[in-house]
Amino acid sequence: MNDLSQELLMQLAPGTAIRDGLERIRRGGTGALIVMGFDDEVASICDGGFDIDVPFAPTRLRELCKMDGAVVLSANATRIRKANVQLVPDPSLPTEESGTRHRSAERTALQTGRPVISVSQSMNLMTVYVDGVRHVLKDSSEILSHANQALSTIERYRARFDADSEALFTAEIDGYASAAEVLGVLRLSELLRRAAETISRDVIELGSDGHQLDLQLRELVADTETNRRLLLFDYLLTSTGMPSLAEVDDAQRQLSELQESDLVGAAGVAQVLGFPSGSDSFNGRIDPRGFRALARIPRVPISLMEKVIDRYVTLPSLFKATRDDLEAIEGVGPLWAGHVRQGLDRLK
Repeated sequence: MNDLSQELLMQLAPGTAIRDGLERIRRGGTGALIVMGFDDEVASICDGGFDIDVPFAPTRLRELCKMDGAVVLSANATRIRKANVQLVPDPSLPTEESGTRHRSAERTALQTGRPVISVSQSMNLMTVYVDGVRHVLKDSSEILSHANQALSTIERYRARFDADSEALFTAEIDGYASAAEVLGVLRLSELLRRAAETISRDVIELGSDGHQLDLQLRELVADTETNRRLLLFDYLLTSTGMPSLAEVDDAQRQLSELQESDLVGAAGVAQVLGFPSGSDSFNGRIDPRGFRALARIPRVPISLMEKVIDRYVTLPSLFKATRDDLEAIEGVGPLWAGHVRQGLDRLK
């Protein structure tokens, strides 16, 4: 695990009751040690303190944290179970922290599997420990600054993706698309997805402060997922010809697992698509199956696309099909045949 789960980020985001309580503690400068979850494992390392089991409130958390001991919450942070507790985790558990509070927090998280929050009295930091991860909760202004920089990167990727996608489509229609163009567009789509994923976590961590950022992100990445899947349906090489939904999903997973260095060139993406290795082979002509072209014809369902493409295999062959040819395909019929033929004529 490389970071906090989305569920935990949402639980600790600005606008939530527990984040309100943490901010009150930080502004008060008292420090705190808070365990999120109570079970037998947590109880076994709790020494002293007292049981209260009262509904959670930010003001209660603030007042209870004025004492030196830790506060233990229920797993969903709706109740305060214990206060003024001394945590006694296994001292042999590894920790790189130097402060007593932070060392206890990290070891408690490792031993119990529960998230533990340490609010530093001297450093004015809120740190979450869970599953071996150390995560500092940042101010909204700091997160927004980082997100806005990433948003600028996404805008550049989106502009290039749109331009290269349109250039590829023109080449497909005219019959001179190359593997290099396909790989370039697919590579850009993955870079765009990764940049958007980074901001998605910022949106979650911002909580109620991230609404405007979320709207901007959604607008920038709208339809890119669909475009990437259509690219894979058009060009993914399989042993059976037309790729199945499962094979496209697997290709998307492989793309997401590529190292950053594999996205610098085209070789990594080519391997996912099943293209021959070697840059010399990327310049040769390659024909799409026709999914992206048919998707530009209004209201054509994917089931109809599959029937037509299964019959004609490639887009150049499909362009040669007459209305009668299309009508002869089982399940197409005269209305859809005419609609598809007119759409192809407009594209051409």
